[in-house]
Amino acid sequence: MRRSPGLVAVLVGLALLAGCAGGPQERDEAVDRPALSELAPVSDPRGITGPSTAVLPDDEVEVLADVAEQRLPATATSYTQSGETETVTVESTDRVVAVDLAGSIAATAWALGFGDTLVGVDQSTTFPGTEDLVQVTSGGHTINAEAVIGLHPDVVITDGTVGPRDVIEQLRDVGITVVFVDSTPSFDGAQDLARQVAAVYGAPEAGERLAARIAADVEETRAEVARLVPAAADDRVRMVFLYLRGNAGVYYMFGEESGADDLIDALGGIDVAGELGWEGMRPMTDEALIAADPDLIITMTGGLESTGGIEGLLQEKPAVALTAAGQHERVVDMEDGTVLSFGPRSADVIEALARAVYAPDGAAAGTVSE
Repeated sequence: MRRSPGLVAVLVGLALLAGCAGGPQERDEAVDRPALSELAPVSDPRGITGPSTAVLPDDEVEVLADVAEQRLPATATSYTQSGETETVTVESTDRVVAVDLAGSIAATAWALGFGDTLVGVDQSTTFPGTEDLVQVTSGGHTINAEAVIGLHPDVVITDGTVGPRDVIEQLRDVGITVVFVDSTPSFDGAQDLARQVAAVYGAPEAGERLAARIAADVEETRAEVARLVPAAADDRVRMVFLYLRGNAGVYYMFGEESGADDLIDALGGIDVAGELGWEGMRPMTDEALIAADPDLIITMTGGLESTGGIEGLLQEKPAVALTAAGQHERVVDMEDGTVLSFGPRSADVIEALARAVYAPDGAAAGTVSE
């Protein structure tokens, strides 16, 4: 399912309101913890109280074992703002700028084995190996056209979630090839993104291999998470994803086709926004949140911080306090540019969230939940 232009507009609008999102949480070393399969299920995950933070084991993006041979010039599909497609010929990928809201395009290019071609990235791309690359987006994820032009790229790969879009399209006027990929916020979308980025590089075989790896990793992780999920539907954790920007007075509830529904499904939770028929990303209302009555709120770390933490959120939005999640202060946060990134690390995101949801005491410390 393609992401609609309207949904892209909401994403860009939220990015502008968010300002500069925080980077990955700093760690001196990889998180030491037992395998997800070794965690013992708790008897009542709905009864867990207190906040927890989902943390990836490390920041590395794994590269395919064997880098596929490129065949250039390559033919790639580019998506117009109206949703139509056009064919773009890519003559060279020696110098590539990859930009989107979550850093998924750059991470995908890196996982495909083409990290050495990247010269410019977005501000969400901060994984190891990219420290010296020029960040061409800033503030509310707006692109700096002069910075892009100064890098003399052969091709710019983006998806419309950073902008302004017309500024990116105007890069073609100075001879830069621009490809707009169709990035859908879902695990299937992550696989399709691998194929699309690989097509730009003239390496479709690598795209298929990365897509297969993402699918296999997600399937394996979902199976491990299923062990922690109660068998009875009534005992499953009722979850909702909230986008919070307290400093801007912005509160959104994410529903079906927003990506949050895919995450909640992978975690074995009940998507309460979906129960209400909530689609896409819409401003949160007190009535909807109270009706949804989630046991657990998933949100971005920077968003929670913008409200002054859980105490600030409960004061600013008393309706949250009326939910089971608010009463138990049950909020799971994850780094802004990671939680909905849906890239080559999709399985790692599921695993990290599952630990925070079902084994918060062992999510970071590496202890097995009793």
